Amino acid sequence: MSTPDYEMYTDRGNAAIHQIVEIARECNLTWENVNNLLIRLSRHNGYEEAADTAVRDAVYIALGLDEEIV
Repeated sequence: MSTPDYEMYTDRGNAAIHQIVEIARECNLTWENVNNLLIRLSRHNGYEEAADTAVRDAVYIALGLDEEIV
């Protein structure tokens, strides 16, 4: 199974985001928690785009949070 595309620039970046998505699912994290993890990751060299809107949108959708919008 290949890693989903979360709009990161590299496969390594997508893999890191996928780990966050899996942890969020397993631990039932809130969006605020997930967003904070993305911001923290974006502070590391090579992962700067982790807090970009496109990446956050992809994560939001992957977590099924877009289905909660009425």
